Parts: sequence; structure tokens; C-alpha cells
Amino acid sequence: MGLCWSNRIKSYTSSSFSSSHTGLNSKYGSRDGKGLSSYSSKVSLVSVPQTPRSECEILQSSNLKTFTFRELKTATRNFRPDSVLGEGGFGSVFKGWVDEHSLSATRPGTGMVIAVKRLNQQGFQGHKEWLAEINYLGQFQHPNLVKLIGYCLEDDNRLLVYEFMPRGSMENHLFRRGSFFQPLSWNLRMKVALGAARGLAFLHSAEAKVIYRDFKTSNILLDSNYNAKLSDFGLARDAPTGDNSHVSTRIMGTHGYAAPEYLARGHLTAKSDVYSFGVVVLEMLSGRRAIDKNRPPGQHNLVGWAKPYLTNKRRVFHVLDARLEGQCAPSGVRKAC
Repeated sequence: MGLCWSNRIKSYTSSSFSSSHTGLNSKYGSRDGKGLSSYSSKVSLVSVPQTPRSECEILQSSNLKTFTFRELKTATRNFRPDSVLGEGGFGSVFKGWVDEHSLSATRPGTGMVIAVKRLNQQGFQGHKEWLAEINYLGQFQHPNLVKLIGYCLEDDNRLLVYEFMPRGSMENHLFRRGSFFQPLSWNLRMKVALGAARGLAFLHSAEAKVIYRDFKTSNILLDSNYNAKLSDFGLARDAPTGDNSHVSTRIMGTHGYAAPEYLARGHLTAKSDVYSFGVVVLEMLSGRRAIDKNRPPGQHNLVGWAKPYLTNKRRVFHVLDARLEGQCAPSGVRKAC
């Protein structure tokens, strides 16, 4: 596995992250409430510690498989370019295959498909976010969080192994054009929104107490049945405890999704995620990106453009994606907005 880099790396409570990661999360798929609280109880998690854990404690306590670098080279056919599922600021994600029971590498096309994120060798900052993913996804299991199967830490190699999400990201289905990515129907968009909301509600629950900090369409992955799962926890933070109303942190995330109060003061709360969720729902309704400089003047920022329409029940249909025409009742649109 390789030695722990430090006896006391408090990565997931650190106040600084690499600025190169902002808005450039690496994930596969980028290439090609009444019911919420009750649903959140259908999860599995280990006891959440009250104090920051060391790197060794995080790695040793996770219920994850430790892969060797050689195993993952075999599983991904030596990280061949034609195995790449997606790329981002933190590295590339490769398609691979392992045996469903032993998790040992198998021949391409046999066994269970996995997604292997290989981090760029960027040093300590990248390592911290790699460790944050293990810390959170190693603790939590929820139907609307992507499953982390294992990891590799060998010399300078840091990799994460996830379940494979065959339909990729919600971002691709909303904004990419082509035969593979057909426009999603109203019902499927609402299904994805509800699934993502359930995942976020769990993170904010008393069991988890986590602020996601990077809620956006590219981080919502879809399985074969369009069930939504949140991915990429490198920026996640523990929620404030005790009498603290917020977490003071360096401003991170993606332009267009971050809450104005967080951008102004660096005060992070669960409400920051809720604002981001609202932006994502607006993207789903409109078929427009949160920030799109290719739009005419006055329409670059989705929230700014949509606000006047959202405050008027008669004008709310102006924000609706033209591809959804005739698929949804007026009452459904108003409720979603």
C-alpha cells in the first residue's frame, strides 16, 4: 500500500485546497421534503469520529479494498488511452474490469466493470483530496452516493476505484448533443433531481453531518436506470458543530454554483449546498448551463437571467427547456421552480 505520508494529516478539516482543482473535478461520464428524511435512514455507515483522524486511521478503518498498482494496471489494460472515461483537473478516469467476488483484475469484457481514477502526481494538495474521498466514501453507503470500492497508495501513485456508472454524468445528458446523449424527458429529470436531493439530504443529516461543497451536474452520475448518485468528495467538509454556525474556509467550488454569501465571506454552511442544488434544478428545467459565455449579453449567468421569470407564475415557463414542450403540467413546473 505504501507508507502513510504523515501521522497527523487532517485533510478533510483543512481550510485550504489546491486552487487548480476549482471547477475541474475528474469524473467518468464527462467524456462520452417529506420523503427525504425518511429515505436518509436507509443507509450504512460506521461511527463518525468527533475529532479529525490521521491519515493512517482513515486508511486502516475504511471498509475498502487496498489494490496494488500492478492490479489496477492490469484491470485497465495499462491505462490505455482508449480506456479513458473522463478527464479533469485532478487526473483521468479509466474503465477497468475485476472479478465480482475476489476483486482481482480480469480480462477486458469479463467480470465487473469499474472506474479507476488515477490522480495526477501533483503532490500534497492532490493527496489531501484523494484522502478526503476515502474518508467520506469509506464511511458512508447510501443509494444516492457513488460507491467507492477501494484505493491504491503506492509510492507516488494515488488511485481510487469506484463502481461504474454506465450513463455518465447529468451534465452530459443536459448539454452534450449526439446519438448517445438523448435529451432527458421531464420525468427522468425530476427522478434525477429527487435522487440527488436524497443524497444531499443524507449528507446534511445528523448521521453524516457533511457539507458537500461541490454540488453540480457533472458530479451527479447516473446508473443504467437513471438513478442519481453524487460523486467526487474531494472538497467535502465536516459541518459545523456545537455553537458554531459555519465553517470558515478558503472559497472553493465551481463558478456559477457557489452561494453568494459563501463567496462574499467564506462562511460555509449546509445552505451553501442548498443554493447549489437550486442552480442544478434550474439547469435541469432550462437546459442551460449555470455559466455560459456563448449566450447573448444578459444571459451569461443562469440565475441572474432566470430570476425575473421565477417570481412570476405566468412567466415561469420562459425558463423551460424547449425540448420539454408538452411533457409537463403547468402545476408541475411551478412546483419545481
